[in-house]
Amino acid sequence: MSGMNQKMRIWHRYLGFYLVGIMTVYAVSGTVLIFRRTDTFKQEKTFEKILSPNLTQEKLANELSLKGLKIKEQQGDLLYFEEGVYNSVTGATKYTEKGYPWVLDKLINLHKATTNSPIYWLNIFFGASLLFFVISSFWMFLPSTDVFRKGLYFSLAGIIMTLAILFL
Repeated sequence: MSGMNQKMRIWHRYLGFYLVGIMTVYAVSGTVLIFRRTDTFKQEKTFEKILSPNLTQEKLANELSLKGLKIKEQQGDLLYFEEGVYNSVTGATKYTEKGYPWVLDKLINLHKATTNSPIYWLNIFFGASLLFFVISSFWMFLPSTDVFRKGLYFSLAGIIMTLAILFL
């Protein structure tokens, strides 16, 4: 086996061991994110707050950080919306939010980190590491072996499947 093949195998192996934790985070959070438009994995929490009286629908939505809040019904001083009720005279508000349990929320926030997050560099490192795994996997076996040739067929099948999913 050539020196380059041996080095790639070693780097591939130890980087794989090193990234076990973060790969687990991305596997779990990625799977959970598939269900993000449903209530799967989410828990309901009830909140009670006293807000300023006479808030408009827009200001109420901002105060509660509820996107798309719409007043469904008004009965006297009470304004009912999907998530709860707001008393426009006293400011008393009771509402529910659905969110992920603390641990899942942390995993998902890591998965969705942007440049506004102090850990975005971890996502860049992880993406580069995955790209290295893709490239280094072609150095795992000698090109003259059956395993390598079969690996190329599986790679081609995976590329075709990915292109089909993306563009069909």
